[in-house]
Amino acid sequence: MSRRNRRREEQARPLSAGYASRRREGDFIVQSIPGSQASKQYICPGCNQRIAIGVPHVVVWPQHRGVDERRHWHNPCWARSGHSM
Repeated sequence: MSRRNRRREEQARPLSAGYASRRREGDFIVQSIPGSQASKQYICPGCNQRIAIGVPHVVVWPQHRGVDERRHWHNPCWARSGHSM
């Protein structure tokens, strides 16, 4: 009997409290992700380049929209974006 692979709808997982700092910057919530906790690759919306596994970065989402809108940014890209304070 063959096993069927079923695609599950991915739900936004809450960010762990074990990560470093979470702060408010203007209308955004910004959470720092240390390199030791960066276990997946992401595409940075600031430069459209890959954020490699193990690279410290920030996760940003609009304060009034929730974590479904979160995006992973390189630290310098977020600093240059004009959104940060």
